[in-house]
Amino acid sequence: MTIILFVAILSLLILIHEFGHFIVAKKNGIFVEEFGLGLPPRLFGFKIGETMYSLNLLPIGGFVKVLGEEEAEKKNIPSNLIGRTFYSKSSRVKASVVVAGVVCNFLLGWLLISYLFTKGVPVPTTSVTVEQIEKNSPASRAGLKVHDTIIKLDRGTVSENLSSNDELIKLTNKFAGQEVTLTVKRGALTKAILLTPRKNPPKDQGPLGIVLKPYEIKKYGLVEAPFYGLYHATRITTTVAHELVTTFVKFVTFQKTRTDVAGPVGIAILTREAARSGIDSLLQLVAILSLNLAVINIFPFPALDGGRLTMIIYEATTKRKINPKIERRLNMAGFAVLLSLILVVTISDLIKVVTKTPFF
Repeated sequence: MTIILFVAILSLLILIHEFGHFIVAKKNGIFVEEFGLGLPPRLFGFKIGETMYSLNLLPIGGFVKVLGEEEAEKKNIPSNLIGRTFYSKSSRVKASVVVAGVVCNFLLGWLLISYLFTKGVPVPTTSVTVEQIEKNSPASRAGLKVHDTIIKLDRGTVSENLSSNDELIKLTNKFAGQEVTLTVKRGALTKAILLTPRKNPPKDQGPLGIVLKPYEIKKYGLVEAPFYGLYHATRITTTVAHELVTTFVKFVTFQKTRTDVAGPVGIAILTREAARSGIDSLLQLVAILSLNLAVINIFPFPALDGGRLTMIIYEATTKRKINPKIERRLNMAGFAVLLSLILVVTISDLIKVVTKTPFF
């Protein structure tokens, strides 16, 4: 069931993506040769109008084949269809077709998040709230209480208002061994608490000896939900983009990355865990995966939509055509690199499964 569910979700996300390319290509008069469910070889298909709709053997995702994706195909295209090829269209039209898949993935994430907000979903908290206090820790000795909200940290000339757990963690590590003042909101009261973060806390404890609340439940009405859904979809997308760029930079500069990456095996396991938690958790995972897919595809790398978009922008700004042979080689090289990365991540996932290491 895990495999079936994983394949169904992955296929849905890719089909939504490909549908974006398909519908925008159609609207702009581009000849769409085939819209395929699954990947070749083809099992069977039927033609509606000029487009072949096919069911293919490999049950993962789908594809859209448009006429003349690359100018190198020009010699094989009938003269009466040259004006309906992808490469013959304006830069604006080509860019809109390329970006449409990414937009559809973002819209799916936004729609699902908006729906979930009408039922109430956990989102990353924007306040620093104490959920648990360890015994004999600096926090317990200083009188910090569960449900306290830490709003500010002061140390000497440093005075920082806190709006995220990461900010507090960063500052308490920075000032470990030094006395700091925490401004705490407790109910209607605000008070100052003096304590000293530990330099060498016990295993699985931080400098203060507290557990911070990671999420808060948000619920909105039907009118409000789409607006808050858009905000959180944008926030998740921005975070994913930042982590992707950071990870890429550290990877090419041979630095250790802190971001966990899951491949097909890891996502399948996360799908299983989400399904066990209920339909809402599963829909939340689909939304996050869809937003991730949008970000990854718009990344300016050959073989991805972002790589194609970069070439289109280059041609539009320089008024120079990229050599079709170079374009094809770049896409083939990019595809090979992506397959290699998927292989490496999959091996890493399998090692985690064997060693029973948590994915996140």
